[in-house]
Amino acid sequence: MKRYAVLGGGGSFGIHTSKYLLDHADTDRVIAVGRNPARPEPFTLNVGKGDKRYSYHAYHVTHELDLLLELFDKEKPQVIINYAAQGEGAVSWKHSWRFFETNSMALARLAEELMKRSYLERFIQIGTSEMYGSVNHATKEDEPIKPSSPYAASKVAFDMYLLSVHKFLKFPMNIVRPSNAYCPGQLLHRVVPKAVICGLTGRKLPLQGGGRAEKSYLHARDLGRAIHMVAEKAPLGTVYNVGPLQPISIRSLVEKTATALGMKFDELCVITEDRLGQDSRYWLDSSAIKREIGWEPQISIEEGLSEMVDWGRKYVDQLRDWPMDYTLRA
Repeated sequence: MKRYAVLGGGGSFGIHTSKYLLDHADTDRVIAVGRNPARPEPFTLNVGKGDKRYSYHAYHVTHELDLLLELFDKEKPQVIINYAAQGEGAVSWKHSWRFFETNSMALARLAEELMKRSYLERFIQIGTSEMYGSVNHATKEDEPIKPSSPYAASKVAFDMYLLSVHKFLKFPMNIVRPSNAYCPGQLLHRVVPKAVICGLTGRKLPLQGGGRAEKSYLHARDLGRAIHMVAEKAPLGTVYNVGPLQPISIRSLVEKTATALGMKFDELCVITEDRLGQDSRYWLDSSAIKREIGWEPQISIEEGLSEMVDWGRKYVDQLRDWPMDYTLRA
């Protein structure tokens, strides 16, 4: 029986990982921690509701580290999974220091404190495929690092820190670098939930650059399964890419979303200018995690988008007025 803590546990991917651990793992407890009070049901999906093994706590890893450590020392999680990050590379060109404040400095402070805790067996950092930059081939874990935004650079910095403290101080860690993920409950500034809610409410999705960029999309349930398998099977110190075999253009993704909605592509979106620093292709080689611990994605993009549309239809009345733009906060 394992006791897990999920930092960033109020975000959609943390919520789906918590659900996977509660549903599929030999789990003693899941301690979810987010910087905000829990969001409404369309985003929490009632994960953990009524389950005595689950608890949610609102602590900020940057500004309330002392309170977070008090919680950990009380609960003594053996596995800590970290999603906590200042996200969204597209806006990281302004106030870029905030991304390093959270994604590098705060997490290094946390890791240094965790080195003093004997109960910790494994720290799993959720990295990003953006650290490889734009590529023309499937990138392996030893690919040269080429971040193309302050956000990606801030994520690289903590990955490099973890690799060094594992090598020289034996800090028990793994790094998972997932492709772009999507899932029910995802905030509406992301392309898939935004497209679904736009389609259901008669609005036009702004398709940046005509959707030429290619990214690899993974359902968060597949990501949660990968994280659990890493927690159970992976040698400490290893880094794994986690993504599908092939990338898909954003245009094709939106076309498939329109199909899932029963709409035509041009009914759903309008073409706009591309964003600053947009990489042309993210593409991961995930053969290492398949070879070493047996993971590969199970949920097709068509199945996942159908699930997204079902979620949108269920909660459309609560989501139609929810903000669709990213807001930078501490």
